[in-house]
Amino acid sequence: VQLQASGGGLVQPGDSLRLSCAASGRTDSQMTITWFRQTPEKEREFVGAIRWYSVTYYADSVKGRFTISRDSAKNIIYLQMNRLKPEDTAVYYCAARSPHTVRYYSANEYTYWGQGTLVTVSS
Repeated sequence: VQLQASGGGLVQPGDSLRLSCAASGRTDSQMTITWFRQTPEKEREFVGAIRWYSVTYYADSVKGRFTISRDSAKNIIYLQMNRLKPEDTAVYYCAARSPHTVRYYSANEYTYWGQGTLVTVSS
């Protein structure tokens, strides 16, 4: 499975941004796609996940602001980020694994990773 993350950039606090994760290769119906983020000061942090039939999970820090969705025809997973805050600044990664795990929030559980896209929220 290959993952290609894109869409990062520099935005101001309160702005919105949409990240994309294009999946290709041996994707399957049991696959979970997850967004993580990382800064130099922190371990890789869970942001949100989507299972192949669109059940979603979110970190408390982004719940109500971020939304994960899927375009099944294009095999693209989106992370819509609204009301961005400076503390959302990080490199965002998409990751995939199959089958789903109850430890979906742990970076150690993932086999496939995209290359990361930088989101900077600053005035």
